[in-house]
Amino acid sequence: MEETLLQPGIAADYIRSVTGGAEFLAGIVLGSGLGDMAEKIEEKKVIPYSDIPGFLNCTADGHKGNLIAGTVSGRHVCAMQGRFHCYEGYAPGQITFPVRVMRMLGVKYLFVSNASGAVNSAFKVGDIMVITDHINMLPNPLVGPNADDFGPRFPDMLGAYDPDLTAKADEIARESGISLRKGVYLATSGPSYETQAEYDFFKRIGADAVGMSTTPEVIVARHCGMKVFGVSVISSAPHDSAADYSIDGDEVIKAAGEASVKLTTLFTRLIGSL
Repeated sequence: MEETLLQPGIAADYIRSVTGGAEFLAGIVLGSGLGDMAEKIEEKKVIPYSDIPGFLNCTADGHKGNLIAGTVSGRHVCAMQGRFHCYEGYAPGQITFPVRVMRMLGVKYLFVSNASGAVNSAFKVGDIMVITDHINMLPNPLVGPNADDFGPRFPDMLGAYDPDLTAKADEIARESGISLRKGVYLATSGPSYETQAEYDFFKRIGADAVGMSTTPEVIVARHCGMKVFGVSVISSAPHDSAADYSIDGDEVIKAAGEASVKLTTLFTRLIGSL
């Protein structure tokens, strides 16, 4: 690993040099097919990941690979237009490096989103699920020497997804006519989708949706003391049998894109309430 990957201060200093030294209240991580929300950011500066020391290349479909700095509802934000994944061959510390950079830029609230497959049989394609908890089946990004400047050796993950932000989201959704689901998100490494036996297992242990991201970022955000709000856009339907069932990656991105308008409304108003 290059030394710059262990030095978020270098990346933060570079971003400050481009943005005029602004401090940011909220950070946003936009997943597959959800990057269009970045177009709603005002007074924005677009910084390609390739320009930021320590940032990696996005190789996943639907991830543009830009950091967007600007304002949403009058609040200073920085948004990741695409994220990094274990299945791209990146280590957990590399995947979560931008979260530590955001913390050094002043971020107190992290908003995360992803496209995921439904496990809960009540869900359908296009639903927005507010994440109330998660099951992490990826390597924990905090393994190794503790980053004492950011947080404690053994951070508490109870209440990882902030209940006050969830309550605000419920209120905003009611006012905006947006239907929300709630549930537990389970993360695996991918890039293969789950087998039928894995799917059945995930259902039995309490997952409502399954994807390949998000939990490492949330763990590091909580280690850094950030408050987290997360959503999954349901992009493939639940299934009870492997017969005649398949998941298409292009369809996942399409479904997420169609839900992006509702997600943008939710995030924009929620950030404005901070």
